[in-house]
Amino acid sequence: MTSRMKLNASSLLRQVTVAFVAAGCGAAALAQAAALPVAPVRTVTDTYHGVRIDDPYRYFENKNDPAVARWMKAHSEHAHAVLARIPGRQALLEKIQRYDAATSERVAQITRVPGELYFIERRGAADNQYKLALRRGLTGVDRLLVDPEAVEKKTGQPHAINWYMPSADGARLAYGLSAQGSEAAVLHLLDTRTGRPIGRPITRAEFGGVDWSPDGTHVVVNRLRAPRAKDKATDKYQHSQVWLLRAGRPIAEAKPVFGTATRGVDIKPAEIPIVSFTHDGRWALGMVINGTQRELGLYVAPQAGVLAGKPVWKRVLKPSNAVTGVAYFDDTLYMVSHLGAPRSKVLAMRLDEPDVQKAEPVMPASERVVVNVAAASDALYIEARDGNIKRLYKRPHGTTGAPVEVKLPLEGSFELVNSEGGASAANPRLPGVLIDLQSWNAARQVYEVAADGSVRNTGLQPAGPYDQPPGIVATEVKVKSHDGALVPMSIIHRADVKLDGSNPTILYGYASYGSTEEPFYSLSRLAWLDQGGVYAIANPRGSSVYGEEWYRAGFQATKPNTWKDFIACAEYLVAQKYTSPSKLGILGGSAGGILVGMAMVERPDLFAAVIPAVGALDMLRMETTANGVPNIPEFGSVKTEAGFKSLLAMSPYAHIKPGTAYPAVLLTHGVNDPRVEVWTSTKTAARLMAATTSGKPVLLRLEYDAGHGIGSTKKQQLEERADMLSFFLWQMGVAGFQP
Repeated sequence: MTSRMKLNASSLLRQVTVAFVAAGCGAAALAQAAALPVAPVRTVTDTYHGVRIDDPYRYFENKNDPAVARWMKAHSEHAHAVLARIPGRQALLEKIQRYDAATSERVAQITRVPGELYFIERRGAADNQYKLALRRGLTGVDRLLVDPEAVEKKTGQPHAINWYMPSADGARLAYGLSAQGSEAAVLHLLDTRTGRPIGRPITRAEFGGVDWSPDGTHVVVNRLRAPRAKDKATDKYQHSQVWLLRAGRPIAEAKPVFGTATRGVDIKPAEIPIVSFTHDGRWALGMVINGTQRELGLYVAPQAGVLAGKPVWKRVLKPSNAVTGVAYFDDTLYMVSHLGAPRSKVLAMRLDEPDVQKAEPVMPASERVVVNVAAASDALYIEARDGNIKRLYKRPHGTTGAPVEVKLPLEGSFELVNSEGGASAANPRLPGVLIDLQSWNAARQVYEVAADGSVRNTGLQPAGPYDQPPGIVATEVKVKSHDGALVPMSIIHRADVKLDGSNPTILYGYASYGSTEEPFYSLSRLAWLDQGGVYAIANPRGSSVYGEEWYRAGFQATKPNTWKDFIACAEYLVAQKYTSPSKLGILGGSAGGILVGMAMVERPDLFAAVIPAVGALDMLRMETTANGVPNIPEFGSVKTEAGFKSLLAMSPYAHIKPGTAYPAVLLTHGVNDPRVEVWTSTKTAARLMAATTSGKPVLLRLEYDAGHGIGSTKKQQLEERADMLSFFLWQMGVAGFQP
């Protein structure tokens, strides 16, 4: 649930990023504008700990200012027009669309409940948005439950499912729906047997955190505080509370059961409270999340008291216990902790006598990086990482031996717990787990791991003709960085690519929050490989590919290692003749904007083109935004001298220098972005336009019906991918994309 606060591209944005291609230094005439408005400089000077910082475009932070709005609209329309005129762009879009339509449908989150019921988020080849269906048995007929496209027809605005949670028996469903990429979810309850709504929709359910009582009569949900006239932007996510509601009753009857106002708990205003119920009816688990901080706090209370609206909470975990993931079964709490274990370990603690100091080891620390745990009725399942390859382990309940590895049919990646919605691949009422397994050159398929350890393809994800294209090479290398650290990088290309320095190449990275780039498949990347391109993915410090130490080596004061590692990877690609600077593009989304933005301002000579997608680019001003406060644990605060120095060092906007020959830049952003405000891109675009002397374009591509990428329609996604690919190919001088 913490990832809702992150400046995270999410799995969806990762799919977008793979779509991006490299393009060359075509004629600047294509980007010439007849009469684009020039942003006047209106400098505001701030003094941080004795250091004066000039901000020439502070007024851009008011996107509703008429002059700013006109500037945004004009430049966005110009960018869309320029991109649409790139030769080859339309053909490339049609190829991406053809690849996508060749598979009958795509499935996203799948949830199993007893009775052979499968809740499936699915998007057919002709659909524009994921819908939620219910299926009995693996081969049963789907019954549509939630259709965002039908909502769009009624409202005129695109809608998306943010999250969902069925009751234990599947008879009832809670789901969040939001409009125009805003992620401002509204909670809906549904009777899955009749298809009728239960009660009225409930607003301000942005974080979700929804769970049902075991009998399906009550639901808990985190709600934001009602906005007040005196509120500042930074107040939006403060003092959220968990409310208990009897399904079907008015929200006015709901009771607050966990939050800053709850007796006996210590929850700060910026912390996010989440409550879940254990399947056996014994406990309520009260999780406390400090914004984007990975280490969580946890309280427990007898479930009966919470359901009566009179909880008695007891604290069992603090962030200092360094626990980043938990699972529950049979009065035992299983925990992933990096305390004294940089690559993490698994511990077990009884909740009837909770004492984390006496927790017993389940999987001790080793060279593997333990990622997460999930409990099924037969066993505890453990997700670990060996480099960037995932491993699955299980330990049957009632045994004390070491967890045993489950042999998977493919070396690649999967998630036991969905990083965005928090849904688990396991159900404590059912044996085994469902995992979605994929690799660099094999498309995602959904597998069932049975209690006996056997693994089978469920067929829930239909196969397609482009699922395993022949002749694709994926090479894993380690690159020496500025201080000798060895940075892992994956390089993907067709087998017939020649290492002569002429290949258009895209280098992608993220490296914040400990997020690690693992093998994933993309049809958009296949379209890029069709152009003879190379696609490289780096895991600089700031990711956790090697655990907590690797993450902390690219964190706040050590954040410069992140882009210096990235620059080293770019230099490696040139030195090994995969590409050359005139054929090299870099891409980063969200917090990856720090990575590519700083690489650009430090080494503008190294790259032909740069794309920060929904990028975090003005880090000194980030904490003035609603989602900036929850990100202080990750990036720091200007209120401390150390925090200011770190944020200044990692802020691309602050390092743009007049009179510099910058590469071509395409900034993309959704105007309704709740995670990274659109003005981070508009300010950066204006400053780059005024500063660069290269004559290469600086384009600002905005979507007015989108946000951070979560909830974007298929049409929006595929068109953006084609625009990005075409921009890179144009700027890299690739034949067929030049005016």
